[in-house]
Amino acid sequence: MAGQFALSRTLRTGGRFTQISQNLSQNLSWNLSQNLSQDFGPGRKCGQEHPMGLKSNLVLALAASLALLLFIGTVWLWPRFAGRTWRAVLGRVTLLAATQALVFSTVGLSANRTFEFYASWSDLFGQERQMGVVQDHAAGGGASTLVKVLGKQRVNHVPGSSEPTIGGQIQRVEISGQTSRIASNAYVYLPPEYFQPEYEDRTFPASVVITGFPGTAENLLNGLRYPATAHEQARKGTMRPMVLVMLRPTVAPPRDTECVDVPNGPQTETFFAQDLPTAISRHYRVGEKPENWGVIGNSTGGYCALKIAVKHPDRFAAGAGLSAGYKAPQDRDTGDLFHGDKRLERRADLLWLLDHEPPPPVSLLVTSSKEGEGNYRDTLRLIDKVRPPTRVSSIILERGGHNFTTWRREIPPALEWLSGRLSAT
Repeated sequence: MAGQFALSRTLRTGGRFTQISQNLSQNLSWNLSQNLSQDFGPGRKCGQEHPMGLKSNLVLALAASLALLLFIGTVWLWPRFAGRTWRAVLGRVTLLAATQALVFSTVGLSANRTFEFYASWSDLFGQERQMGVVQDHAAGGGASTLVKVLGKQRVNHVPGSSEPTIGGQIQRVEISGQTSRIASNAYVYLPPEYFQPEYEDRTFPASVVITGFPGTAENLLNGLRYPATAHEQARKGTMRPMVLVMLRPTVAPPRDTECVDVPNGPQTETFFAQDLPTAISRHYRVGEKPENWGVIGNSTGGYCALKIAVKHPDRFAAGAGLSAGYKAPQDRDTGDLFHGDKRLERRADLLWLLDHEPPPPVSLLVTSSKEGEGNYRDTLRLIDKVRPPTRVSSIILERGGHNFTTWRREIPPALEWLSGRLSAT
């Protein structure tokens, strides 16, 4: 049975709700056969979890095996529970309930293995509540204090990825914000050219890549395959080599901060718009000018990307929002983001910003689908509101959805577009 799910957030005017989009595109047995080697190969790569972790194929294989054995057992034992006594009825109910629970658990584990909804068992059960770490730094702190490399790994789905000069490299890092006083984990993709001698004196353009909420940075590596796509696009010559800084939009889990500087709370916008580019430019060979920086994201991450680009043209030259909403919602996940500050609330509304503030010198890319997406009408409204020197481009699909399958269709042209708006030295 094929099963692939995309758990994501659909934004509507005046509200939003979470939907599960089902796409018949990946077979469970294929998932197992393609990925078993990653868990049982010689040693685990940086970023891989414990063999009995939520995303391990060992757990998935055990669940699938138990489901199959219980199904066979149910068929075998069914005649014994054919009577009308309470014991027979209880036996039938128990067998059916246990079989269905294991089947759904197997499908759920497979979907999570593909789309990285939850990173661990503690994340699944809501126990992952560690706040962003506040760290004090001396003024003018060096690169070593702002970016800490926690590990390195090869780029999946790229031939020759064991050699950084061929496949590039992914580094797992902790980024510390001098102004926001927030520290957050991220993944940094360095293209092959970064390690090649002929580029050793060159700086590279960079893009911040932000996933949706809820979500993990691993979504961007494995589910949406940003590094592999960027590698392939650069190899074909359709985009320039680019550094990608990939992370989730919240730095105060489990709260969804919508990339807002919350009064007396997490200064998330400051972290993304100011601290992150500064830290990355000091640690890596990445330019510091606005034309060296872009930002892209999906769903909540897409809203963050567009808002950061519009409000901070002094740091970013381009922003791309895939299936983005255009206003920060306030719900159970976000809590009170503005604390009664109406000006702050209005400035979190992109449509209001385009109407009431001077147009910034940035390029924007928005995406939607005529059928299957809740942001289509608002996307057309945003396009209509853009005035020079702001420039806007769009990707409008005939049919799509708020899911990974749709975003995978949009990411390659979006990265090409983003590359064309950035420069390197």
